[in-house]
Amino acid sequence: MKFVIQRVQKAEVLVEGTTVGQIGHGFLVLIGISNTDTVEIADKMVKKLIALRIFEDAQGKTNLDIKTVQGSLLLISQFTLYADCHKGNRPSFVLAGAPDMANELYEHIIEACKKEITIVEKGVFGGDMKVSLLNDGPFTIILDSDELKFT
Repeated sequence: MKFVIQRVQKAEVLVEGTTVGQIGHGFLVLIGISNTDTVEIADKMVKKLIALRIFEDAQGKTNLDIKTVQGSLLLISQFTLYADCHKGNRPSFVLAGAPDMANELYEHIIEACKKEITIVEKGVFGGDMKVSLLNDGPFTIILDSDELKFT
């Protein structure tokens, strides 16, 4: 599982010209789900996401988590995070999770986040989305479950 986390001042996602999700300050999270991901991995990734201390404290140090600053989440499913570009010029997406399984895990992630964060917005799984954001920093973090040591 991969999360691309962007600290934002605001973010919005539109489908067919209609806003389906928008937030003020918080995280825009692009979520890639692989064919080997599980609910247990999703829960660990959410726990790590919520605990990330990348908001500034009174001294200007990145020392505060999203709950402390009362930030919001905009969660966007993005299977292209599992693009394999090793061979040729056309990416392969065989590593991305099958749509039914990936959507189920995506919805699980949304519900898990709602238990921790007051405002959680989302995109449309499989939809043609237009995402805009005002990146704060810019500050972008990539979490990859294959590279993390969960405690």
